[in-house]
Amino acid sequence: MFVPYLLDGWIVATLVALASGFAGFFVVLRRESFAAHALPMAAFPGAAAAVLFGVAQIYGLVAAALLGVGLLLWLKRGQRNDAATALALVALLALGALFLSLSGRYADAVYALLFGQVFAVGPGDIAPAVALGVLVPLAVLAGFRPLLLSALAPELASVRGANCGWVDALFLLLLALAAALALPVTGALLVFSLMTGPAGAACVLLRSPKAALALSVGLALALIWSALALSYATGWPAGFFTGALAAVLYLAARMWRRARRARPSPGWA
Repeated sequence: MFVPYLLDGWIVATLVALASGFAGFFVVLRRESFAAHALPMAAFPGAAAAVLFGVAQIYGLVAAALLGVGLLLWLKRGQRNDAATALALVALLALGALFLSLSGRYADAVYALLFGQVFAVGPGDIAPAVALGVLVPLAVLAGFRPLLLSALAPELASVRGANCGWVDALFLLLLALAAALALPVTGALLVFSLMTGPAGAACVLLRSPKAALALSVGLALALIWSALALSYATGWPAGFFTGALAAVLYLAARMWRRARRARPSPGWA
């Protein structure tokens, strides 16, 4: 399982989980699950273009994810409805399919980009993964207070002088970088589960924001490591285990919380 040719995959997956745990906490707290699903879809054509033109995939992912941030901010500012947003993302997905078709590697590339191929990453993927895996957590920690305040009390944040528009842009930027890092590992269709499952469970179990953030990161790491181990043992896709374990994790947290609330308090002897 820790054989040398799989070590790169473990390193990149760990960095993905680290970034996803930090970014995912604010995805859940701000109720921005749609953005967590939309940005990987927006990054997909960038990765497809990288395959077509023979450049490093991470550069296409980051560039397209940043364009996705601009698209979401524009749609949000213009108060476009969900249908317009969904159609814009579908157009990006179609553009990615066209790039892959032109590249002549349609089947293999589509599977890798939509569902992930963590064990296919190589030494060249480690350096950009380290950069993004460190940048996202540091940026979240640096902007923790305004991000938290704008999520829980946007009116109070405005009164205190925080520019909620800039905070929203910062959040989407961090989410885009995390999505660009996670897409080659979990695939565009399963980035959402890695960002929302562990963070959702952490927010259910703990009320303290700092403690919940730490738990979100810990659960994301445990989730991706378990998914990789199960994938290696069974030969099944790591993306399947990522999505399934994320759902089980969140469901278990909800059941534990419900059981704890139903437990009768001890009476006086």
